[in-house]
Amino acid sequence: MQNDVPMETVWSILEAANELGDTPTVDACRRIIDANLRGDVPGQSDLNAVAAFFA
Repeated sequence: MQNDVPMETVWSILEAANELGDTPTVDACRRIIDANLRGDVPGQSDLNAVAAFFA
């Protein structure tokens, strides 16, 4: 997954993961959102976790 994942997608995954009780994915989404708000690049492991949500 690329670093330029749309934030709308991350927010949607956050909502779905939260409803499913998928805590690791929720945490990864929150770290991606926080990194974006700070202007930082999200960690590759967090991006991988979000990508794995669709697997």
